[in-house]
Amino acid sequence: TIVRMNSSQVTYEDATGKHCILVGLGVFITYINGILVFAFFKHSVFYMDPRYILYIHLVINDLMMLFFSVLLYVLSYTLLFMNAALCSVLLLFASMTSENSPLNLAGMAIERYIAICKPLHHTQLCSVNRTYILIGLIWLLNFIPALTDIFILLVNGPVSIFSRSVSCYSKGLYGSNQHLMRSLIVESLYLSCVFLTLFFTYIKVLQAAKAATSDKVSARKAQNTILLHGLQLLLCMLAYVTPFVNYFFLALFPKYWTIILFSTYLLSNILPRLLSPLIYGVRDQQMFKYVKRYLTCSLFFLKNEPNMLKS
Repeated sequence: TIVRMNSSQVTYEDATGKHCILVGLGVFITYINGILVFAFFKHSVFYMDPRYILYIHLVINDLMMLFFSVLLYVLSYTLLFMNAALCSVLLLFASMTSENSPLNLAGMAIERYIAICKPLHHTQLCSVNRTYILIGLIWLLNFIPALTDIFILLVNGPVSIFSRSVSCYSKGLYGSNQHLMRSLIVESLYLSCVFLTLFFTYIKVLQAAKAATSDKVSARKAQNTILLHGLQLLLCMLAYVTPFVNYFFLALFPKYWTIILFSTYLLSNILPRLLSPLIYGVRDQQMFKYVKRYLTCSLFFLKNEPNMLKS
């Protein structure tokens, strides 16, 4: 969710401070996630496992979503107007990467359910090729609704609209009732399916954990992982309730509108990107072993870089 800011009502110091915080968090999250991506592609044990393939797709998708989200937020301060064609492309990728996360979480939950509850079929059902097909399907399912917004815009207006300058944020370009209905229907359908998937897989894995006699540890880890996926889904859903939260708090504290909008933007768009590294990058022992190694090496290099340059 990109909130349009009126730059004429925001002081230079206020805008600069928010940009520094936002870009700083973006760089930090990108650095941590970058180490995860590097560790994944560096070791074949990861990219031959559907579990880690789905996870690293989520991480890469979060990196892309973070880039477009921060870019659009900064542009909302620095540019009052932008070419509509360029704006529509940016919003297309921002929308797709934002909607990919819940569907990817559902795929990861199903993979854990099959691994714990149907282990004999896991190799066949969750092959590497099928995992990449699932990732392609996720992108397709979110590309079509995002592209539909552009078609609706063309139906309601002339093609020349893409040569005009517009305020580049979602409701500014896609503000018709048709866009609103499309958004409500698709997002409600997708989120409902993801919620039901997480609920079903959690119950099944919970039953498997109680009935297990030999591998209770794996079942409980899968159960906790799905719970964390549920938390991730709730954080993803913050983007949909943010407008209502903004409306409520802005009515109570109108003088602090810049702080309210910036705070809700961080909670719904930026901070959820920190949770993904914690689930596998820290909790998963195999991944953490490599992440810890590369993180330690990079910190050592940064610490000793001045001495290296002197020598």
